[in-house]
Amino acid sequence: MAYSDQMTYRVPTSIDDTLKLLQAGGYIAARPLATVLFLALKLGRPLFLEGEAGVGKTEIAKVLASALGRRLLRLQCYEGLDTASAVYEWNYAAQMIEIRLAEAEGVQDRRALGTDIFSERFMIKRPILQALEPDVAGPPVLLIDEIDRADEPFEAYLLEVLSDYQVTVPEIGTVRAAHPPIVVLTSNRTREIHDALKRRCLYHWIDYPDAARELEILHTRAPEANARLSAQVVGFVQELRKRDLFKPPGVAESIDWASALTTLDKLELDPQTINDTLGVLLKYQDDIARIHGGEAEKILQQIRSQTVAAT
Repeated sequence: MAYSDQMTYRVPTSIDDTLKLLQAGGYIAARPLATVLFLALKLGRPLFLEGEAGVGKTEIAKVLASALGRRLLRLQCYEGLDTASAVYEWNYAAQMIEIRLAEAEGVQDRRALGTDIFSERFMIKRPILQALEPDVAGPPVLLIDEIDRADEPFEAYLLEVLSDYQVTVPEIGTVRAAHPPIVVLTSNRTREIHDALKRRCLYHWIDYPDAARELEILHTRAPEANARLSAQVVGFVQELRKRDLFKPPGVAESIDWASALTTLDKLELDPQTINDTLGVLLKYQDDIARIHGGEAEKILQQIRSQTVAAT
């Protein structure tokens, strides 16, 4: 694979190279995704990925970090996330010990003491601040996962980070990255993300794959499943996504189901096995109840007839 050197790290030189890089990491991507990823790497822009849960958004960052030999810094978002958990906080216990020791030694210069205890050695660095630090392997991959679960004030805080790759620490000043990290943000779209954040990113919606690409994904990620079983799993899952389910299965569930069926020594689908393993594929009882029994058998007969027709 051809690469160009930028400082001490390497990035793909073309869209085709990006596709190969992802494929080498076991990620089968459509060309539009490879295109926006290539542009994000080339332009040094954050990549914002939206899509249903389980379609492979988070995996992009993991594959990038592995394929490029970078450190992966993952910030899992949640309601109430603040700078102490995402950026930095002070080690208050260590600061108090330092103050007590200074008092015991008779230190009188309070200004110098204040400067000392608010220095970098008393700082606990979280993923965002770590991502701005230099790294001999090249700028790390910063994964800000499920940003839609965080509160809007934290989303606003990210604007400085994503536009200038810097954060402001009141006690120290501005910390700026010498070389921008590779930033990947993901969202399951449980709420809309503000336009100001999206403007700072390159955007891509990751949809469910078509049958051919999902089959290729299974061959890559669940190679232990035989060809017939993999084809039936893909056919069944593709049909499920057409049903009115609360949460249709994602690609992650397809992979899990194929692996589970292989663990059970199944060479093909049958009604009993489908009913027994629906909990691997579907995560809500209402969805399981809707498919269990007659509906599952109906879908199985449908994909079997499609297979016969295709041959």
